[in-house]
Amino acid sequence: MTKHGILGSLFAIAVHGGNAIGGELQVFTSDQAGFNTHSIWYDDGQEVTVVDTQFTPAHAESLLAEIRRQTKSPVTRVIVTHPNPDKFNALSVFHQAGAESIASVRTAAAMPGVDAYKRYFWVKIAKAFTDETYPKLEPVKTTYSGNKVITLRSGETITLFELPQPGVSSNQTVVRIDKSGDLIVGDLIHARNHAWLEGGIVDGKPVPSLAGWKSDLQELLKLGQGKAYGGRGAFLPVPKAVAQQTAYLDKADAIVGAYIRRLGDKAPELVDPAKQGAHHAAIQAEFVKAFPDYAMPDLIGYSIYGLVQQKLGN
Repeated sequence: MTKHGILGSLFAIAVHGGNAIGGELQVFTSDQAGFNTHSIWYDDGQEVTVVDTQFTPAHAESLLAEIRRQTKSPVTRVIVTHPNPDKFNALSVFHQAGAESIASVRTAAAMPGVDAYKRYFWVKIAKAFTDETYPKLEPVKTTYSGNKVITLRSGETITLFELPQPGVSSNQTVVRIDKSGDLIVGDLIHARNHAWLEGGIVDGKPVPSLAGWKSDLQELLKLGQGKAYGGRGAFLPVPKAVAQQTAYLDKADAIVGAYIRRLGDKAPELVDPAKQGAHHAAIQAEFVKAFPDYAMPDLIGYSIYGLVQQKLGN
């Protein structure tokens, strides 16, 4: 994972054409400085709905520029799928463009705590930003609980579903394009891509829940039978994406558990700042061995501490 720097190659591709199933569903993917994050956007022919904002305002500006190159439809709203910085950090750009922002009540409530935790890391530890240059948090304009149906100008609908369990984060919204059954799920799914295993940030601490994550994945099977569009990686039919992500989480649980057991009395080294880095690298290497064709293995090295701490009872 690289530090914030000059933006590299950014791109967008159409994944649905304007036909009987509805409008155009497209994806914009950041460079490595933005963690290869997908923002999905849907053009119904009269307006554009964006899902997830990107990590920095600069990435969001590139996203909006790409949308404007491809359509004359205005961007009217942005939806935040969960409280992680690459999903909400650039809300200011969308607000300045006149777009509405939408998130669940619980996601909106979690954002300030996540922002404080991540701001401390990026400014004080990684030193990739200063207090002045790290993106400023802006509150979401519109919140909801449970489910929310959005009627677009074309008459099409998009439905938001707040999932019952914590997943990759403390709270999760799924966006369904109702005509196609496609689901936009944020980082709940990383198809053929290593996952972020830190867990949700709750009261200033990472709180992973693999059981909750897997439960939420099963909910997807009830919500749509199109493709699952995750926050990173490939886009697969929902049943295949759910099965692949569930198997990955099961294996992740097994890898970390076995590593801790092998350490035995030396397990406290996993939370020793002087020694934990080597252990995290070793765990990452085991993930690479188990999933040799998966992209972005560095996500493990940076995020595995959350799952490790949980298993150690810290």
